[in-house]
Parts: sequence; C-alpha cells; structure tokens
Amino acid sequence: MSVEVFDVNAAPISVTPAAVRHLLKQLALSGKKGIRLSVKESGCTGFMYVLDEVDVGQAEDITLQEDALTLWLDPESLSIIRGTQLDFVFEGLNRVLKFNNPNVTAACGCGESFSVEEGVSYS
Repeated sequence: MSVEVFDVNAAPISVTPAAVRHLLKQLALSGKKGIRLSVKESGCTGFMYVLDEVDVGQAEDITLQEDALTLWLDPESLSIIRGTQLDFVFEGLNRVLKFNNPNVTAACGCGESFSVEEGVSYS
C-alpha cells in the first residue's frame, strides 16, 4: 500500500506561458471570460479532456488564476488531472494543446482518450 501526499497550497495543475497565450487568444475570439477543464468517460481507453470556453465556472468548481487566464477545474475530475501541466507545443507542422498528465498510463493511437493508473477514480 502506498500513501500519496498533496501540497494543499500547490495549484492542482500548471499552465505554461505558451498555453496561457494561446488560450487567451482563443478567449478573445470567443468573447468568453475563462476556461473550464474537466474529463469525461469516452473513447477506447477510458477518458478524454474537455475544455469549455465559459463566462463563469460552476458553483463547485475550483478557480485557478494563471496570469490573466482564469481556469475553472471540475472537482470530480481533480483526481485524474492533479499534477497535469497544460502546454501549447509544435508537433511537426501542427500546434496543439498538450496535457502532460503524470496519472496517464495509456493513450489511444489518435490521442483523443487516455486511461489512468489503477486507484485513480472519476467520481
């Protein structure tokens, strides 16, 4: 049996400056105030990330401020996304948002869905 310790003062996820810039540009185009991050059961390996452009998070959401970017995190998804770094990177000729999630144990070939280590739950 192992015990996992979390620093309650640490942000549950981190966002790189490149991702902040990209997301702020997207919000400027949509006119929305922030991003809501959650996961849902989907795909061939179990889960997928959901990024919604919203004006306000849901009442139970965890609010995270990264520079001028407001993120609302779904608390039910927290055990799956905790420790994730959201980055905006070049992959070949494409630029993509990349979720560097230490909880992921496998991903599907197209990169749309992922599975997490046993014991990490989605409530």
